[in-house]
Amino acid sequence: YLPIFSGFGATAIAARLEDAGAKLLFTADGFWRRGAAVPMKATADAAISEVPSLEHLVVWRRFPSEPVIAGERDVDWRAAFEDQPKLHVAPELDPETPMMIAYTSGTTGPPKGSVHVHGGLLVKLAAEAAYQVDVRSADVLFWVTDMGWIMGPWEIFGGHAVGATVLLYEGAPNHPGPDRLWDICARHRVGVLGISPTLVRALMPAGDDAVRAHDLSSLRVFGSTGEPWNPEPYRWLFDVVGGGRCPIVNMSGGTEVGACFLGQSPVIPTKVCSLGSASLGMAVDVYDEQGRPVREQVGELVCTKPWPGQTRGFWNAPERYLETYWSRWPGVWVHGDWASIDSDGYWYLHGRSDDTLNIAGKRMGPAEFESAAVDHPSVIECAAVGVPDDVKGTAVWCFCIARPGAETDDALEAGVKQTIASELGKAFTPARIVFVDELPKTRSAKIVRRAIRALVLGEEAGDLSSLENPSALDAIGRALA
Repeated sequence: YLPIFSGFGATAIAARLEDAGAKLLFTADGFWRRGAAVPMKATADAAISEVPSLEHLVVWRRFPSEPVIAGERDVDWRAAFEDQPKLHVAPELDPETPMMIAYTSGTTGPPKGSVHVHGGLLVKLAAEAAYQVDVRSADVLFWVTDMGWIMGPWEIFGGHAVGATVLLYEGAPNHPGPDRLWDICARHRVGVLGISPTLVRALMPAGDDAVRAHDLSSLRVFGSTGEPWNPEPYRWLFDVVGGGRCPIVNMSGGTEVGACFLGQSPVIPTKVCSLGSASLGMAVDVYDEQGRPVREQVGELVCTKPWPGQTRGFWNAPERYLETYWSRWPGVWVHGDWASIDSDGYWYLHGRSDDTLNIAGKRMGPAEFESAAVDHPSVIECAAVGVPDDVKGTAVWCFCIARPGAETDDALEAGVKQTIASELGKAFTPARIVFVDELPKTRSAKIVRRAIRALVLGEEAGDLSSLENPSALDAIGRALA
């Protein structure tokens, strides 16, 4: 099967269905988000009109009183499954039988379909849920994600493998109020909460009282993945939301990884923003530009041995798979992340290596600029991108969201520059601070820096079908005009 992001448009859905040769699509007539009904059926109809292999469209009626246009390929969910037996005998399969094609977008080219198999992926996710995140059978597991991203299958397969209850939520985590997420955790006695740094930063301005109004004593563990942390939201999550008692299991992997390369263990001491160490069974390292292992400096995150959850390749694109991960050093998977290992053996990520900022020969990850920018009291979020510069090679532009009521004038721009320069050094003073109302993000709250950089340079940004708010790019374009 192939999970598909619920916010995709028809073109993006059709591209994935056609590439996979899909025969059946499960959808709904719509869903609720921010108080409004979001239609899905019309989008699905438009998508399957471009997919000759698609034989059936199975529709769940979220809004049964509303009329829908039924096509000749449509099947009602209840009619199809209502009279099915509750138990089925599962067929015996070879462990290497393909189970899932998970699509992920790169900076160039069409989406990549990562092929995962029954044996390896299920074993790895079960072990990770049990031993990396400490999900227990008595827990309610709630990971704020979309079923179309890899953490959707992770929580379903991993949570059920250990016998936990998996909580799924329809809608935005900060609607109808900024305490919505904390209310859900309190009412459903969530034990393990998966949350991204971006979402934490978005919830922080509502203040500590929005958290403390709810009984969060059931929380045991926080999980996090997808992007680097900066200290302020990390400490706020740990101190305010978790009451100083819930470990933050910061992990990093990817769709193609089928699990995590790195992860903080909940039973050993941690460092703020660290990813801890290699995940169980993962032969990971940090290489310099010559392919030599390095410590206490930033380099490429690599893996030198296979693992069970590893993708078996890209669907219909074996050469692209080899070029993407295996072409730099023989027998070494190069993941595309900047990483470092400190003197105590703790791992840190510094952003995607294709986002790297090389300033006068000094390599810096965008997360360092972004973390420094939000230390200014008038900035709540930031995305840093590099643009060509004749002197330094790369100049940094920071796109910042100001706190409500802040005056976005020259004085604030100068103040943010000074804050960054004082933390990172004068040589890393951004060339420009651009104040915007929002930043382009995926539904899982990841900032899409390459889209901002492409807009600045007037280039094509590649596949942007996963953006939740494409209007943010229009607003940034107006700010740059």
